[in-house]
Amino acid sequence: MHFDGTDSYVATDDLTMAVNAAITLERPLLVKGEPGTGKTELARQVAQSLGLPMIEWNIKSTTRAQQGLYEYDAVSRLRDSQLGDERVHDVANYIRKGKLWQAFDADEKVVLLIDEVDKADIEFPNDLLQELDRMEFHVYETGETVRARQRPIVIITSNNEKELPDAFLRRCFFHYIKFPDHDTLRRIVEVHHPGIKPALLTTALTQFYELREQPGLKKKPSTSEVLDWLKLLLAEDMDPEDLKREGASALPKLHGALLKNEQDVHLFERLAFMARRGR
Repeated sequence: MHFDGTDSYVATDDLTMAVNAAITLERPLLVKGEPGTGKTELARQVAQSLGLPMIEWNIKSTTRAQQGLYEYDAVSRLRDSQLGDERVHDVANYIRKGKLWQAFDADEKVVLLIDEVDKADIEFPNDLLQELDRMEFHVYETGETVRARQRPIVIITSNNEKELPDAFLRRCFFHYIKFPDHDTLRRIVEVHHPGIKPALLTTALTQFYELREQPGLKKKPSTSEVLDWLKLLLAEDMDPEDLKREGASALPKLHGALLKNEQDVHLFERLAFMARRGR
């Protein structure tokens, strides 16, 4: 199996190399990067490119590793026993398969996405070490051992909000998705907005990178946000002249697609005010 990117996802050479290395080593691929740089979408595109089903496990702050294996619904079993339901005699009726079990139980190889692993408790990654290493786990209530029929391709994403344990990192192939340079971002834009006028794109991307590079910015706009911004510019039928700003510190048109908190908006408003006073 070899991943080369897809028509709808621009993958750099180092990213495709990382995906293929993880597949060859049969290790989870840990992908880090700024929010909005395409980490989650990478898993979907790997599945599409290789023609494999995908199972997605979205991690929340309350998610426990056990939920990825299975959950035993003791409350339902107790209720059914009180009602005299015959199902209570088979504990398997009250075992709910988690995403890892689904991936292990699949008849064919699948892509398993564990999305935003750093949202969970710090012990969460360590609690999955053995299962991801051995590709098996024990179900204590039924006494069975679940083993992967086909070793899944595991892609784990992180927004770098928490440090991950060393023992977990040792078992992964790691890749950091850098923010795309001008040429790569142009290619990404062309995929999502084919035929965009070169002059408009040049002006828009110049403003976008100026915005990202502004010192003091709390949240830099991401790839997904510049795509939304360009979609709005195209919907409003704007041209390069419409994007002209009153000095480099002024806010760009439709800046709400790029700046997502009041601190950053106020920063540019203050810079614009100071620029006007300095004339």
